[in-house]
Amino acid sequence: MFGSLAEYLVEKGGLTSGELELVKHVSVQKKIRKNQYLLEEGDNSDFIGFVVKGSFRLFRIGEAGVEHIMRFAIENWWISDYTSFMTGQSSHCYIEALEDSELILFSKEHWEQLLVTIPNFKQMIDKLSAKNFEAHQNRIYSNISETAEVRYDNFVRLYPTIYNRIPLYMIASFLGLTRETLSRVRKQTTKRAV
Repeated sequence: MFGSLAEYLVEKGGLTSGELELVKHVSVQKKIRKNQYLLEEGDNSDFIGFVVKGSFRLFRIGEAGVEHIMRFAIENWWISDYTSFMTGQSSHCYIEALEDSELILFSKEHWEQLLVTIPNFKQMIDKLSAKNFEAHQNRIYSNISETAEVRYDNFVRLYPTIYNRIPLYMIASFLGLTRETLSRVRKQTTKRAV
C-alpha cells in the first residue's frame, strides 16, 4: 500500500529513499468499507489521509437533514477536515467511503514532524495547499456567478474520473443543484451533443 504514496512523493516532491523511510515509519495503513465513516460530526479530525484506493466524500448536514458535499477524494488525493485538523476543534463534517477504500493516515503530531524534518515534503504540501485554495476559490466563484449548465460542464471536464464513479445526486449536491436541475441540465447537454 505504501508503494503508491512513495511513487506520489517522489513524483510530486522529489523525496529521497531516506526521506521516504521517515514517512513510512510514521504512516498508518487503513482499510475502510463502502459507506463506513472515517470521520463523523463532533469528532476531532486528528489525521490527514492519502487515498491509495477508493473514493470519499466530505460533507456537512444542513437544515432539514440536507447533505452538502464539500469535496471528493479519489486515488492520489488527500482527505481530512482541515479546519478541525488545524484548530483541534470538533468537526462539523463527515467523511464517508463511497467505495471499499484504502488510505495511509498521518496523525497531526507526525504530520507536523514531517513538515519540519523534510523540506521537500513541506514544499510539496505548500504547493498542494495553494492549488487547493485556488480550486476552492474558483468553486465559490462558480457557484455564485455561473449557470447550472456551466457548473456541470466544468465538473465533467475537470473531474472525468470522479464523474463516472460518483452517484448523480452527490454531484448535484457538490454543485449546489437540486437533483431535478441536474437531470434537466444533463438532458440539455445530451441534446447539444447529438
